[in-house]
Formats: sequence, C-alpha cells, structure tokens
Amino acid sequence: MRKLHLDTDEPSAADLDAIEAEWPLIAADLDVLDAQITIINAADRGGPTALDWRRLRRAEAHVTRIAADLATRTSARKAVA
Repeated sequence: MRKLHLDTDEPSAADLDAIEAEWPLIAADLDVLDAQITIINAADRGGPTALDWRRLRRAEAHVTRIAADLATRTSARKAVA
C-alpha cells in the first residue's frame, strides 16, 4: 500500500511571532477599510457625513502611529541583535 505524503507547510514559531507582532497594524488597516466601505456605502443615504470622514481620518492616523511604533520596535530589535 502506498502512503500519501501530505504537505505540512505550517508556519514556524518565528512566523507566528511576526504575525502576532504585526497584528495591531493589521487590525488598524481593517479599521481603515471599514471606514472606507462606510463612505462608499454612504452614497445610498445622501453622501458621507462629517462623522464618516472624521472616522476615516482617525483610522488613517491610527495606522500611521501603529506603523511608526512597529518600525521603532523592529529597528530596536535589529540594533540589539
């Protein structure tokens, strides 16, 4: 009987750590996407409100802060290594 060889391309512990470290940025990007979708769908109700635009600006600013923090932590780790 012939055995099947299954690919086990599981992420390594390092891959999982990298994903976990980047998760705040991923979540912030999803918030931007959600705000953009809200603005697009606002056409059905007369266009985006000032609150819709504010939500998008705040989400974009949050992405910038998280990305800067992530870059600082990454460069600090490289300097130590």
